[in-house]
Amino acid sequence: MEVHTLLDISLARFKNLFPDSPRVCYGDDFYVMDIKLSEDSQPLGYPCRFDGYMLLYCVKGRIRLNVNLTEYQIEEGMIFMNVPGNIIRVNEILDVPKEEVRYVCVAMSKEFLQGMQLDANKIFNEGMSMMANPSVRLTEKEIEMVRCGLEIVTRVVDSESLYKREAMLSLLSSMFYMLMGVWKKRGEPVDQTQTTRSKIIFDRFIKLVSEYHTQYRNVGFYADKLCLTPKYLSKLIKNATGRSAPEWIDQYVILEAKNLLKYSGVTIKEIVYRLHFPNQSVFYKFFKARTGMTPTEYRNS
Repeated sequence: MEVHTLLDISLARFKNLFPDSPRVCYGDDFYVMDIKLSEDSQPLGYPCRFDGYMLLYCVKGRIRLNVNLTEYQIEEGMIFMNVPGNIIRVNEILDVPKEEVRYVCVAMSKEFLQGMQLDANKIFNEGMSMMANPSVRLTEKEIEMVRCGLEIVTRVVDSESLYKREAMLSLLSSMFYMLMGVWKKRGEPVDQTQTTRSKIIFDRFIKLVSEYHTQYRNVGFYADKLCLTPKYLSKLIKNATGRSAPEWIDQYVILEAKNLLKYSGVTIKEIVYRLHFPNQSVFYKFFKARTGMTPTEYRNS
């Protein structure tokens, strides 16, 4: 079996994977790209972690891809949203020759997104639906709205407008709310009774977990970073998501371990070292308790 090391891909690097695809760019912080493939191209055929936000709209074709080891099928009329930290791998391109596949990609950095005027409550509530189901099918009217919105944004990016950045952010904020409405209609209902503080703390907590889970698995570390007691942090996270803080941390560690086992050639001893377990025995018990399989059984499955 061919193995690959998990790669971190920047917005600039992702853009360069498709040198022949038309695009308009605002530096490396934002771009809209009309992705077209060549017959011999194999983009993202290995697991990678993308460091920005990316919206893919399928114009033609069908692909199967893994997001955090869960498989999705994206086909004509569907949109897919990736958030920073997700691990993605394209499994297969279906139905049409590669050179006929067409996806429109809207990509932006975390810093660029922060410039948008967005309601934190809506981001949390609809964001939870998006994390659970990152792809949805659009109606004909929604497809037309996305097409018109992207056309306007593209024209602004390609213009000499004095307030280009501000105009882009305003237009993208409008598109964001429209798309959040789509996910809200299609996704699971989210409990609206949670406090804003819980939502804000969860957002900060999950960013820290994404960054530090390979080094720290104890709630105390994250509580200290957030200037909270471990007990209070655990209560807030449980209230906001229905899952405990340790469960969230363990999910990230298990995901990292699974990807290293499936897609890298490193030994289990090296994985134990990378994930900062004291020894292989502790790692084996941790992994089996949460997956029902030993690391060796999972690698060979």
